[in-house]
Amino acid sequence: MEFKDYYKTLGVERTADDKAIKTAYRRLARKHHPDVNKGKADRFKEINEAYAVLGDPDKRKRYDTLGPDWERYAQAGAGAGRSPFEGRPGGVRFSQEGDAGGFSDFFRTIFSDLGGFRRGQAGPGATEYEFSDLGDLGGGGFGPVSRGSDVEAAIELTLEEAFQGAKKTISLELDEPCPECGGSGNVNRRPCPRCRGGGWTKSTRNLEVKIPAGVDTGSRVRMASEGVGGGSGDRASRGDLYLRVTVAPHPRFERKGDDLHADLPVSLPVAALGGEVSVPTLKGQVSMKIPAETSSGKTFRLPGYGMPHLKGGGAGDQFVRVMITIPSGLGSREKELYQELKKLRPETN
Repeated sequence: MEFKDYYKTLGVERTADDKAIKTAYRRLARKHHPDVNKGKADRFKEINEAYAVLGDPDKRKRYDTLGPDWERYAQAGAGAGRSPFEGRPGGVRFSQEGDAGGFSDFFRTIFSDLGGFRRGQAGPGATEYEFSDLGDLGGGGFGPVSRGSDVEAAIELTLEEAFQGAKKTISLELDEPCPECGGSGNVNRRPCPRCRGGGWTKSTRNLEVKIPAGVDTGSRVRMASEGVGGGSGDRASRGDLYLRVTVAPHPRFERKGDDLHADLPVSLPVAALGGEVSVPTLKGQVSMKIPAETSSGKTFRLPGYGMPHLKGGGAGDQFVRVMITIPSGLGSREKELYQELKKLRPETN
């Protein structure tokens, strides 16, 4: 037996994360499925064996630790003798003709003491394996049952929705493991009639999602167990859904972090003499005092009237910039008064 480089089999680096390994496995499994490529059963078996190791944190750690030293480990007696789970409850037996769906002797040697299997003849032309848990087998014998892939989808909100939080209904169209065969591509050793042996079907789901208050463009909201289904078919095996948020621009407010900025038109008399003005906020209209002799461009702060902090309590502030407005359509008396003001302040002319 030779050392098997499972990383090379899946075409990934040894530093690859779980997501990269899973992506590589799915791509190769689709490409080399025996129902798609006749005569590729050996290659398909190698891919599944590699993922059975690299897709399991414990097995991957064992594999990385032993590496080419696996023979020395085997000579020390690992995996020899009685089955390590013999007599344990929860063991599962699996029989199939030949050895096309089984694991290599290399695999059996270094993993038999991690809840592996016992091999023996179950009958003419059949091989029997005994596993300590169903996860080693997969839904239909074509690879391990695993958690489904995560999915990312875009969602756009108004500033008001981002301020208050929102419930939105979205439609997801996904490629998912076929519910008929669990993603294995076969039923009773025949190509699945629903997915035609491909193992995958299109599914459309309408989901009501809850968006927390305070999200901003670029925020990612995680919806647990709403991604692609796993081979077992239950909700717990689904991946997660990540919503990538975009908050649309607002005609009145400009957002900077959790603070809001807005311009407020103020008449010349109020700016000169002072007074109360009504200020629009995302919480509604509030009153604000303008001191006498306020110049255009002067900015005032309304504490706590900005966006809610996404992490932790409280909120940002709203900054109000005064913009003095001059009325149009002046009457004759108004023009006379402005002329008098002009004469009173000749240095400003």
